[in-house]
Amino acid sequence: YYVSYIIPPSSHPRFRHALLGPLSTRPLTRYAATMMKIAAIAALVGSAAAFAPAPAGKASVALNAEMSKSLPFLTNPKNTDGLIGSVGFDPLGWSDMWDIKWLQEAEIKHGRVSMLATVGFVTSQFYTLPMFTDLHQDDSNAVPSAIGMSAMMQIVFFAGAEEWRTNNGKITMENMFEDPARVPGDLGWGTDRLIGKSEEEINKLKLQEIKNGRLAMLAIGGMIHHNFVTGEPLL
Repeated sequence: YYVSYIIPPSSHPRFRHALLGPLSTRPLTRYAATMMKIAAIAALVGSAAAFAPAPAGKASVALNAEMSKSLPFLTNPKNTDGLIGSVGFDPLGWSDMWDIKWLQEAEIKHGRVSMLATVGFVTSQFYTLPMFTDLHQDDSNAVPSAIGMSAMMQIVFFAGAEEWRTNNGKITMENMFEDPARVPGDLGWGTDRLIGKSEEEINKLKLQEIKNGRLAMLAIGGMIHHNFVTGEPLL
């Protein structure tokens, strides 16, 4: 739009005006008008796009999904809904991969073993059975080494035998819950405490056991690692 060559100073004024005057103003005016039209069209298109419906995709589905209570940045594991003690904690998605009853049984049993372990871990530091006086260890982590492999294998054997007995030989994920009436964690022990209680009271006792078991699992882990890291007895 602009003249790109130099007009000699000696050129005639009319000649300079004919070249520079019209070409330096009119094209600029047309250029500005064109740009204003383009800007106006772009603004209208942008406004229209703002009111267009957003495409439904994975993002909208994720936003509409119910989030976990315990891990609000993850979706709620639907297979745990309605279970006693459930707070939607399943970051690895195990409830979608395995039988939920099997997982309940595993949690309850680990909780019970951990509650016994925390008591035993502290007790063994201060008390030893008379026949094992010479094996006493202040550091409970050292007890398995002190009593030897044979004694540890006896514990494992009797625990396995009791597991087999209480489940009538059905100890795998495939057959433990073949009977639909089989309730996870119910071995028929201590049921006399439930006689005469309402369903709400029974569920409260079950919740207390689950919560104490979860706390005990964390506690025994902390006790073991305390002795391991510090190299000193727990108390």
